[in-house]
Amino acid sequence: MMARSITAEIPMRPRMAEDPTKLVPAMAEVSASLFKAVGNQSVPRATISLVQLRAGQIVGSTYLTVLHTGFLRQAGEAEERITSVSSWQDSPYFTGAERAALALVEAVLQPSTDGERVSDELYAEVSEHYDDKALATLTIAIGQVNFFTALALVTKPVPGRSFTDPWA
Repeated sequence: MMARSITAEIPMRPRMAEDPTKLVPAMAEVSASLFKAVGNQSVPRATISLVQLRAGQIVGSTYLTVLHTGFLRQAGEAEERITSVSSWQDSPYFTGAERAALALVEAVLQPSTDGERVSDELYAEVSEHYDDKALATLTIAIGQVNFFTALALVTKPVPGRSFTDPWA
């Protein structure tokens, strides 16, 4: 496979011409169920958005990064918090609970040189900040963004377009 030149412009059209939810209508039900599960209010919406932004950054999806950055801005998050998600480990803008959530998404999405991705120590640390329902919700939020990661990386919806109409 030939790599694209780093100076080549990226086209502003999706790779897949038709919206996948029109091709596979049952996907809309799965998506709605995931949004409902994550929206149970056991984890602050800001934390979920921060985790999902970090996931988009880790997998290298401009669409997801732009989408979740926009959600955070619409929710009134401080620009310092949004822009320092990629370097959260040394940023003073996050709570202990948010740091635990960001560490969890990184552990899930990045290969580990030490074997197990989510160590017992990390699980214990995250559990100090989240009860069982919140931890399950946080886990589902990571799964939710992974569900959309595959779509974003394969179909390449246009970044910055409406979440409900990236194929327009």
